[in-house]
Amino acid sequence: MDTSVALSEGRRRRRIHSAEFKAHIVAACCQPGVSSASVAMANGINANLVRRWVKEAEVGAEIEPGAAASEAKRVAPTTPAPKFFPLPIPTPASPVAADIRIELQRGATSVTVTWPASAASECAAWMRELLR
Repeated sequence: MDTSVALSEGRRRRRIHSAEFKAHIVAACCQPGVSSASVAMANGINANLVRRWVKEAEVGAEIEPGAAASEAKRVAPTTPAPKFFPLPIPTPASPVAADIRIELQRGATSVTVTWPASAASECAAWMRELLR
């Protein structure tokens, strides 16, 4: 393992990994059928750190030693950004107004009322009066 740990007064400090070590870990993660978590465990490092290194390698980012991640120099990806192509959405045809059909049955008596859907509010008023 190519890492160094700075010890000061018995406290454990942040480990510093060399660029070669990071490249080795990223290359191991890029093998087919290999998980980044298994590579991390085998090398005694956190899986989130390994995933970050792989992501940075994919983007082509270079982080200077001692610089915060937010201050990292980013290299533009070589693939162009996908373009947006608006597609026309067909407007739905106006729905065909069906008639309102009400069937009432009480014993042997059956009543069927057909009302035009364009006059639905009048049908509702008629039903209210009928059911009073």
